[in-house]
Amino acid sequence: MIRLLFTLLWSFTKIGFTSFGGLSMIPLISSEMVAHGFMTAAEVSDIVAIAEMTPGPLGLNCATFAGMRTAGLPGALAANLGILLPTLTLTAAAAIFYERFKDSRVMQDVMAGVRPVCVGMIFGVALELCASNYLAEGRVLLPYVILGAADLFLLLKVKLSIPKLIGLNALAGMLLFGVLGM
Repeated sequence: MIRLLFTLLWSFTKIGFTSFGGLSMIPLISSEMVAHGFMTAAEVSDIVAIAEMTPGPLGLNCATFAGMRTAGLPGALAANLGILLPTLTLTAAAAIFYERFKDSRVMQDVMAGVRPVCVGMIFGVALELCASNYLAEGRVLLPYVILGAADLFLLLKVKLSIPKLIGLNALAGMLLFGVLGM
């Protein structure tokens, strides 16, 4: 059990040190969980969906759920400590040095380079999540695609709030997959 907790702590510490937070953490979390055999890609996708719906930072929520799924409450604590340790360390160091170098051309160039990297990582995550949510055994899951397209329409055109959209999806899921058995 100690070895498992240390592995969780180390995995999430690496994720915390090598990602930029938010959605950019998802491919790293997926990679670590699958590589250690803690979860499948589909289970990681489920964890991400739950973490998105839960109030709080995505990375911390993912760490909590992944740690809990892997080793119960001690696993959740180890994963949370791992995900937070780099942030706390780097934030303290950055606060000290940022004031000194904030007007530096090098600092401005670094910040300009980080933005496109984050966009690329988010795009990669979107592709991975689409593949795990809309494809199964090489075929497109049409009901899922239709629900996803309807959600996108309701979010962008109708401006439906996220909680209402989650409620509608819950009802649609119960109707389509429970009552109608699709």
